Amino acid sequence: MKKEFALAFNEVLDDKQLPRDVIVGALEAALVSAYRKTVNASTAQQIEARINETTGEMQIYAEKEVVEEVQDQRTEVTLEDARKENPEAQLDDIVMVESTPEDFGRVAAQAARQMIQQRIREAERLAQKDHFSTLEGEIVNGVVQAANPHMITIGLDRKAEGKMPRSQQIPGERFRVHDRVRALLLEVKDTTRGPEIILTRAHKDFLRRLLEDEVPEIYQGLVEIRSIAREPGYRSKVAVSALQAGIDPVGACVGMRGVRIQAIVRELHDEKIDVIEWNSDPSQFIAKALSPARVTGVYLEEESGGGKTATVVVPEDQLSLAIGRDGQNARLAAKLTAWRIDIKSLPEAAADALAKAQADASFLEQNPEWAEQLPLVETALAKKAEGRPLTPEEFTLLGRFVDRIESGAQSQREAILDAERQKRAAVEATLPETAFDIPLDDLGLAPSLAIKLSGEGYSTIGELMTQLKLDSDVLLAMEGIGPETLKAIQAAIDGFAFPAPAPKAEPVVVEAEPEPEPEVVEAAPVEEAAPVAELTDEPVQLSQEDEDLLAAMQAERPAPGQSLEEIFAKSSAKLGGKAKPGAAPAQDDKKKKKKKKFRELDYDPDTDTTIPRMRDEWEED
Repeated sequence: MKKEFALAFNEVLDDKQLPRDVIVGALEAALVSAYRKTVNASTAQQIEARINETTGEMQIYAEKEVVEEVQDQRTEVTLEDARKENPEAQLDDIVMVESTPEDFGRVAAQAARQMIQQRIREAERLAQKDHFSTLEGEIVNGVVQAANPHMITIGLDRKAEGKMPRSQQIPGERFRVHDRVRALLLEVKDTTRGPEIILTRAHKDFLRRLLEDEVPEIYQGLVEIRSIAREPGYRSKVAVSALQAGIDPVGACVGMRGVRIQAIVRELHDEKIDVIEWNSDPSQFIAKALSPARVTGVYLEEESGGGKTATVVVPEDQLSLAIGRDGQNARLAAKLTAWRIDIKSLPEAAADALAKAQADASFLEQNPEWAEQLPLVETALAKKAEGRPLTPEEFTLLGRFVDRIESGAQSQREAILDAERQKRAAVEATLPETAFDIPLDDLGLAPSLAIKLSGEGYSTIGELMTQLKLDSDVLLAMEGIGPETLKAIQAAIDGFAFPAPAPKAEPVVVEAEPEPEPEVVEAAPVEEAAPVAELTDEPVQLSQEDEDLLAAMQAERPAPGQSLEEIFAKSSAKLGGKAKPGAAPAQDDKKKKKKKKFRELDYDPDTDTTIPRMRDEWEED
């Protein structure tokens, strides 16, 4: 029994890949169910099953009442039998006693089998859900098990199955049974039949994960993916930036000779990928996002409501390239940059700019230099309308004219936007500070009205009050809001009691202790140094004794690292001790003043020569 139970138990553990306590719990629940079926026990009676994993023995304990005489063995037990399990048992106590039957019936065994299968199946589903929930947004590998026009079923690890709908597949890609597939785990849904795992190869995050796998700089955090715009199966645009100086983000993603990007292109069924460098300047970023088209100018227009539009001017021969097939290139650039892009050819932009200049009577007054060139612009546009070719100088003139008009209009729009921002800031300064922290639901409006206002972007009471003071007609233009509703909103705001703002903690100023003044120590008087003899170009007259000393020193080359005192002592010893440095001067008994003669020698290591100097000095002993 022990050997058979251990083999069967370990086989189930290896096959199901479940924790040991889960399998043991399933067996115990099955034994309890089988006991209830065998003895027809009540569901209110507590029953426990205990399994010894070492010996494989199984015991069942049932809750019974201690009585003197047993009338129902299912619920009663004698005092003698009860004290075998609990020595402190008394009459009328409820105790747990062993009630293991000798054998289970066929129906009970079948119920136990179903219970074990059900518990293990539930544990498998729960383990699969927990495992794959942690893998959401990551790439998983699998094998195609079934393929039809609407969905592909992919076998994953832990005996799980993933589904890839047609909408999540790359157009034009076909799979056959037993093909290995890499896909992004998009979502794990909990259903009554177990977890439903949705896979995708068309999501832009699939391209992000492939780049992280192929480019070590992205995985290590040296290069960052700023944004991705993708139309699966056709073209993708990726904006990257370097987080460390000296790294080329585009070159790191492309790799040497395009090795890295080509591996991703093959994985994505030959999908074209444009890698561009992210730029903080929207104009330059938009110009790069429209690659491979060449851009002449980018002019931005930001609205106070949050709308952003960029007018892009391109040469006439680059217009189709900038727009792309069916507008694909422009569409991807707009997704990548989060700007609405309006592309115009240079002649078209020049015609619009000319119309603006002619409509503005003050244009020539503010730009007198264009008085002579404006007719030339009209002539160039007339030639273009007739189908005649333009010279390079005329194209340059049109480009300058468009830049002048559009740049001036952009400056005016920015000035108006700054004025609106300042006006809004001034209005917000007059409102209570706490109004911008209170949700709109606290105002007490009708639920339908509150939902409508929240859908228009008003999430706090302060934002609604600001709009009322700036322009209440914006609220009146909303569907379902009329003058009466506006009065109700204003009445609710007037009757609302705003809490006082919390007092701001004043910074604690700690006065620094004054530093002690440094003590002034009077310096001891410095004795004046002996005057140094001035050097002249006149030749020095040496005595016979000095000439002999100089000849002896020149004959004896000094050793490397030898000091001047050693050289002087060695030379003096050869001359019979005529001059010994450091020797005490001769003194007579009368302590008379005596004139001493000193010789000074300067050694020049560069020229390997010794220069003597003579100086007489009187000293008083």
